[in-house]
Amino acid sequence: MAETNKGIEEEVASAFVNHYYHLFDNDRSSLSSLYNPTSLLTFEGQTIYGVDNISNKLKQLPFDQCHHLISTVDSQPSSMAGGCGGILVFVSGSIQLHGEDHPLRFSQVYLLSICNRFEGFIWLKQS
Repeated sequence: MAETNKGIEEEVASAFVNHYYHLFDNDRSSLSSLYNPTSLLTFEGQTIYGVDNISNKLKQLPFDQCHHLISTVDSQPSSMAGGCGGILVFVSGSIQLHGEDHPLRFSQVYLLSICNRFEGFIWLKQS
């Protein structure tokens, strides 16, 4: 197995998570910039494909204002078909919905991929 630079994976995962949840909490419509046409989102058993469909799903969530408090960010390298490198990211924490007394616990998994080094990482899959 090839040796990897864990520090880089952790940096990318941390930067992605900070950016994603900042946008989710403050400007959810801007999350579309993190997807590409092959991205998919699995949400409560429903699989949603592509930038427009995922953006529409996020806009339809039954709350407008929220704040995420991240507890855990774990990452590891991932090899994918086609020779693309990637990073698997696990996130857990709580989300405080506006007007609710108690936060809800959540966990999410992201698969970040870099197939074109000039474009940077793209978000391929979220569960």
